[in-house]
Amino acid sequence: MLALDMVWDPSKGLDLGFFTLHYYSVMWIIAFLLGLQIMKRIYKHENQSNESLDSLFIYAVVGIMLGARLGHVIFYQPELITEDFFSIFLPFKFKGGFEFTGFQGLASHGAAIAMIISMYLYNKKVLKKTVLWILDRVVIPVASGAVFVRLGNFINSEIIGKPTNSDFGVTFKQLPLSEQVARHPAQLYEAGSYIFVFLALWYFYWKTKKSEQEGFLFGLFLVLLWTVRFFVEFVKEPQGDEYFVLLGLNTGQLLSIPFVLIGLYFMFIYKPKTKLS
Repeated sequence: MLALDMVWDPSKGLDLGFFTLHYYSVMWIIAFLLGLQIMKRIYKHENQSNESLDSLFIYAVVGIMLGARLGHVIFYQPELITEDFFSIFLPFKFKGGFEFTGFQGLASHGAAIAMIISMYLYNKKVLKKTVLWILDRVVIPVASGAVFVRLGNFINSEIIGKPTNSDFGVTFKQLPLSEQVARHPAQLYEAGSYIFVFLALWYFYWKTKKSEQEGFLFGLFLVLLWTVRFFVEFVKEPQGDEYFVLLGLNTGQLLSIPFVLIGLYFMFIYKPKTKLS
């Protein structure tokens, strides 16, 4: 359990002299490398080639990173398009002076959309099965990767929770002094929940026949992950300007609802036109 009034003030990364290796970047590297190992086991089970796995890794990395960045800019920080355009795609900021920032400002909704698009292209160009076949399997390592991304957010003291108004919580010392109060560790709430999402997908793939029901695992992933996101948003501070607010729900919650509905559709309604080869 978290200690009462835990104070959190880690370094941002390892100072290598000429370069600072940010822990957030390390978490992304771990996420992708662990995901590669998980997919290697799945592809071996499915009798897929190592060449197709290598292509999958490239499509996934480029698609998810680009989508996560564009998602953040479109949903939370669109002013970058006119004020500092090249900072959208490069790990630098140019406005107000050149500075290395690393890849910051990544939105999971954008990553999810880009993952679907990149898997569609990967399937069309390389795999040649059905896009749902690959989505049913790639969501397993994606769920594990989400755990490490949220741990990276916690290390960075970003995507913070709202004040708990009690002694319970985490005090993020890297915030301005006026904001250094006990807060919900929203990043850890999500990371812990995503472990459950990963284990559920892992179980249904390896221990049941649900992997043969096209679209089920993809749908289950959408329902579980975005339900977690929806409820954790209640204790999160806004990530930027809230451009979409309705009935007391914030941008993150409103964007999560369609993903949950799509997931339910694939779990319980969708019928494939052809059988898997």
